[in-house]
Parts: sequence; structure tokens; C-alpha cells
Amino acid sequence: MARYTGPKTKIARKFGEAIFGDDKSFEKRNYPPGQHGNNRRRGKKSEYAIQLQEKQKAKYTYGILENQFRNMFEKATRATGITGVVLLQLCESRLDNVVFRMGIAPSRRAARQFVSHRHITVNGELVNIPSYQIKPGDVIAVREKSKSLTAIQDSLANASHVYEWITWNNDLKQGTFVSIPERIQIPENINEQFIVELYSK
Repeated sequence: MARYTGPKTKIARKFGEAIFGDDKSFEKRNYPPGQHGNNRRRGKKSEYAIQLQEKQKAKYTYGILENQFRNMFEKATRATGITGVVLLQLCESRLDNVVFRMGIAPSRRAARQFVSHRHITVNGELVNIPSYQIKPGDVIAVREKSKSLTAIQDSLANASHVYEWITWNNDLKQGTFVSIPERIQIPENINEQFIVELYSK
């Protein structure tokens, strides 16, 4: 399946924020890419352009392709609750995102690779589908044979984020998805209402 693997800084500059995490290159040039990127008099964006950019930001942030993202939106519209919030909760409940949040991987891209390469288990069973939806109470762990991987050990050693909806046992190299996060607990700077308005047209 096709997925963006190009320069992350270029995409971050497009949205005006380091959506992929710490980025020294972005800090040096935190204006849009292109010949006129640093032009202060860039035209005012239309309502549609703002909504589209917000959707693209969410897709790049979570590493989700268009068809998959639209399917998640359709699922969110059928669920109880505020559609935009449910959409973000579905994104946060993906296995690759939970692996990233637990600190097992330094980025979602790396987390997706760890899952695909069968380094992660869910409730004791190997799962190699990054989009697998995690439910409250599920236990996510590093596979026994993979606990000695330098990439995983380095990531866990440098992990500093703590989330109320996740617990982590570093000795066992496993954590529990305690609950679906509330909107206030999701740190991503995404205006989900713009995405709902875009898809509802």
C-alpha cells in the first residue's frame, strides 16, 4: 500500500508545526516550503482550504491514507458521541499509535514498522496490523524475542511522555490501554470540527 515516505520537515513546514515531533530543520525554517514560502503577504485561505489542510494534517500525523481515514470517519458518524472527537479517539486507539504513546517506538512511523515486523503482541497474541483497533483493557507488550532490540531499548530509555489512559511496566515491557482518551487528553493540535465539516459537504 502506498504511503508517504518523503521528507518529514517539508510536510511539517506546510502545516506550520512540527507534527512529526522534534525537528531541528523545522526550527530553522518554520515557514511554508517553496519559492514564496517566507513571503508574509501570502493570500488568505478559503474555508475549504483550511478544512482540507486540517484533514491532511490529521492524516500525516497518524500516518493514515485517504480511504482508511474516510472509513474511520464513517465509523465515527455511526458511533455515539461527537463525531470529530470519536474520529480522533479511533486514531488514538490504533495499535501503531498506542505503541508510539507507550514509548516503545520513537515515532508512529517506527511503531508501524515494529508492528509489521511482528515485534508486538496484544493480549499475548502476535498482531502485525498497524491499524488494529485496541480496546480498553487490552495488554500491549514487546514480544519476548524482541525485548533485546536496541531500537526498542533506546526508545524506552528516552520516553518521557505519560498519559493517564495508558499504564506501562518497564520491567515486563508491557502496558495496558486503560481507557479511550477524552479529547482533552489527546495532545495533537488538530481541529476535528473542520474535518467533520469537510466530509459533511
